[in-house]
Amino acid sequence: MGTACLEVGAVPLHQQIVAFSRRARAAGARRVRLVPLFLLAGVHVMEDIPAEIEQARQALPNLDLEVCPHLGSHPGIKGLLRHKLRSAATELPVLLSHGSRRPGGNDPICALARSLGGTAAFWAVSPSLESQVIHHMQAGVQRMAILPYFLFAGSTTDAITHLTEELAERFPQMGLHLLPPLGPTPELAQLVVDLALDQVPTKAQPTAIPMQRVAFRHSLHPSPMVS
Repeated sequence: MGTACLEVGAVPLHQQIVAFSRRARAAGARRVRLVPLFLLAGVHVMEDIPAEIEQARQALPNLDLEVCPHLGSHPGIKGLLRHKLRSAATELPVLLSHGSRRPGGNDPICALARSLGGTAAFWAVSPSLESQVIHHMQAGVQRMAILPYFLFAGSTTDAITHLTEELAERFPQMGLHLLPPLGPTPELAQLVVDLALDQVPTKAQPTAIPMQRVAFRHSLHPSPMVS
């Protein structure tokens, strides 16, 4: 098992993939599976990562590189979100995602929010968290739980915290409950393992292990997975 980063690594992603894959090849692997640790099928998943993997393939003629579905496509994500929402006494959950500018890129988030009995808001595109708070407050909602749809805490979730505090001051009649992002839990890591091993259940069944950004798994010929 290995990890790599698209944007903050010391070397480009394709070079990280090549370095890992060569170590795997030396250990006898014939195949490397890559799991994009992204919640949205945005530009990174649809364009940037495939381009980097294609560059890596040119340097690895004797090794199969397989791209798994991105983490956000796992059906177990809904179960993790439901579990987080259990801790919040709320009339309306708001699933707050970064948002994609790709046409239709935010549709899965809106559908996921509706399946949780709530609504979606986005950090980078409309509708914003502020507009959703105002809209639902005017509709009579008095308690909202804000669930940041992000893997880990960082500068964006810090900014969300500050914005939520500002909104709570502006609208004291509205009870706003900000929940933490998904976080590096064993349950989240199990979803990554499911994708890496091509063992995604038809129904959400989260369970165990941690990681970050793009994960690698290599297999010995013909198929058993090894770390």
